[in-house]
Amino acid sequence: MRIVLAEDSTLLREGLARLLAEEGHEVAASVPSADELVDAVARHRPDVVVTDVRMPPTHTDDGLRAALEIRRRWPGTGVLVLSQYVERRYATRLLADRPEGVGYVLKDRVAQVDDFLDALDRVAEGATALDPEVVRQVLAGSDRADPLARLTPRERDVLHHMAQGHTNATIAERLHVSQSAVEKHINTIFDKLELSRAAGYSRRVLAVLRYLGV
Repeated sequence: MRIVLAEDSTLLREGLARLLAEEGHEVAASVPSADELVDAVARHRPDVVVTDVRMPPTHTDDGLRAALEIRRRWPGTGVLVLSQYVERRYATRLLADRPEGVGYVLKDRVAQVDDFLDALDRVAEGATALDPEVVRQVLAGSDRADPLARLTPRERDVLHHMAQGHTNATIAERLHVSQSAVEKHINTIFDKLELSRAAGYSRRVLAVLRYLGV
């Protein structure tokens, strides 16, 4: 895939660029600031952007704001956000905007190369890819989880894995159940969250947003 990379740490930026190139991806641009990121996306129109949250010029949420602008101007571009810590308010803003084709991964996950590349692939395919720790902390900070009280522990397990962006087949493998069992659980989740007749957005996306309290 065609990727634009934004990271102000030269060492990490060059390491990521080399990793992605070795995996056969085209790194169209590798930049150190949020302003340069938006310009690079305008020039190269990548499939996916990989960006840090805290970047120049202000070292606050410049990377996130750039990601939101990219999603607004080029809706088909996937965005995988890297962060040193779980920034709950940043993750919530990103998901509330439009969660399809979005990922939020902790930088420590980059050391787990397969996990990082898996998240990248899911974002490129238009799915949501959230670090398990991000899911845990966003959920812990939500005060709107009442509808989830209707779910059984197994249904909550399934929804937890859905929130990380896993497919039904992967969820079945992780929970050691059949894929048909996972599909039944998901249909029950939709019913209990009153999403069976939802239109416009994917019911799967709506269920994840309900789970995270976004």
